[in-house]
Amino acid sequence: MADLLDRTTAETYASWFRALADPSRVQIVEYLARQHRPMPVGEIVAAAGLAQSTVSQHLKILTEVRFVLVEAVGNARHYRINTACVECFPSAADLVMGKPAPAVAGSCG
Repeated sequence: MADLLDRTTAETYASWFRALADPSRVQIVEYLARQHRPMPVGEIVAAAGLAQSTVSQHLKILTEVRFVLVEAVGNARHYRINTACVECFPSAADLVMGKPAPAVAGSCG
């Protein structure tokens, strides 16, 4: 039998796929990736056209898998894309689909 992807890596990749299994979360990740700056939740809400509570829940899920990073700015929280993690995602998808593992795949998570 061929070698399996190690369990810890498989669990990390599965968490990434679950986090992106919602179209709104995909849109939020894509939006933050294009903005190249930390953003308050209000700006993300305006762009997404969703309720603040919904966006906040999506951001919570995205921060748990580290696609999005949060930082305190005074009393507010600003969100930004985690470029290191997002750059690893295509590598993870390729690896799961049987393509050779690129060097960067192991540096994320």
